[in-house]
Amino acid sequence: MKELLRSYPVTIEIPMAWGEMDAFQHLNNVVYFRYFESARIAYFEALGIMDVMATTGVGPILAETRCRYRIPLTFPDTMTVGARVSTLAPEGFLMQYAVASRHHGKIAAEGDGRIVTIDYAAGGKVPVPADVRERIRDLEGDRLTVD
Repeated sequence: MKELLRSYPVTIEIPMAWGEMDAFQHLNNVVYFRYFESARIAYFEALGIMDVMATTGVGPILAETRCRYRIPLTFPDTMTVGARVSTLAPEGFLMQYAVASRHHGKIAAEGDGRIVTIDYAAGGKVPVPADVRERIRDLEGDRLTVD
């Protein structure tokens, strides 16, 4: 699994629950977005972004997201989900996700999400705080594209 997700600096393991399968007996499409969310929050925790939000009122919000399903998953399985930032823009960033199946030994789904930073009190977009930008740069290294 590590090899499949080597370009993702943050990974988490998630065991599939029986109840996550749908009537067609495979992992329901909505669940992949929950997995992306869990990986996104783990990435935010690695950045300390919630501490920044608590002190400044500036934090992330998901503006859009999508998923490409590659193979169906069935119970039982354990997924490793990776998250990375590929592009850093003035008021947000593009996150990419990958869901790797332990049972199949391959990537089952890939997705992305556009994150913007907002001032929650004022209700509008604001630049990504400088310390958060620096933490993203440190975590991503040469993989990061800066707009």
